[in-house]
Amino acid sequence: MGGDMMNLPIRPRRNRKSASVRGMMRESSLSAAHLIYPMFVQEGAENTPIESLQGCTRWCVADIAAECKRLFNLGIPCVDLFAVVPEEKKDAAGSEAWNPEGVVPRAIRAIKAAVPEMTVMTDVALDPFNTYGQDGIVREYADGTYEILNDETVEALVKQALCHARAGADIISPSDMMDGRIAALRAALDGEGFTKVSLMSYTAKYASAFYGPFRGALGSAPKFGDKKTYQMDPANIREALREAALDAEEGADFLMVKPATMYLDVIAAMRAHSNLPIAAYHVSGEYLMVKAAAASGWLDEKQAMLESLLSIRRAGADMILTYAAPQVAEWLRGE
Repeated sequence: MGGDMMNLPIRPRRNRKSASVRGMMRESSLSAAHLIYPMFVQEGAENTPIESLQGCTRWCVADIAAECKRLFNLGIPCVDLFAVVPEEKKDAAGSEAWNPEGVVPRAIRAIKAAVPEMTVMTDVALDPFNTYGQDGIVREYADGTYEILNDETVEALVKQALCHARAGADIISPSDMMDGRIAALRAALDGEGFTKVSLMSYTAKYASAFYGPFRGALGSAPKFGDKKTYQMDPANIREALREAALDAEEGADFLMVKPATMYLDVIAAMRAHSNLPIAAYHVSGEYLMVKAAAASGWLDEKQAMLESLLSIRRAGADMILTYAAPQVAEWLRGE
């Protein structure tokens, strides 16, 4: 063509020509206000780094409130509490889960006293508390087989949720994937006057290979078998939409997809089919893939982590649970 210019009346690159132009037309955004930080709380007076989850800590009750104040000042509006339970406090029923002086209720009270503006969410499931490492109550049979009991588990979850609500939790987040638990929890909470306590349902929690580091952090790996009779098959997406419809009908205030970056299509489909706010859990394996690659010098950790989380927002998630929340909030503030 020599020096002649191409006859292109439409040139999409015009909309990418400068930072200000790119900023004006940016379709998705990521801020600290979109982040929820999962936190592990343990008995005792010491904080311990988590070997299986680089950059994370098992907090003692005495120190978790000060850390939450720091997080809130970074712009992170919500934390999600998970209990680290010593083996001697575990039993077949998981009864420590509804102990009013357990580590989670005490942590809730400490955080709300120190940072009342912080939204405190709590995990509700039995796997950290029972001797089996399963999310529900287990029935063992003489032939060596076992079953995770649905309705009996829901009764236990109700006791756990009420224990957390009485301690001051703002959001109850059942991660168990039992049928009917949202309706049962809503009825129980309302029945005790906790009409302002929200429910964030693990709506589509997949039987994923990416949970391993989290289970190491919590000491909650299943002692036998797997969780495939209650967590979802990674091959399915229509099933997630069915679960979303049921959770909405039963009274969920938020829906969740877990994992996140491996299930962006599920987030997008749920966004298209529901008007409820959607959370996505950027799980331990997804988080550590970026951390490990960056430690090997193969990726820029900041850019890769921010891109990963932005992709979750782009898919339709309103909020993201991520272990990277404190670091991301600092990056977004330019610290």
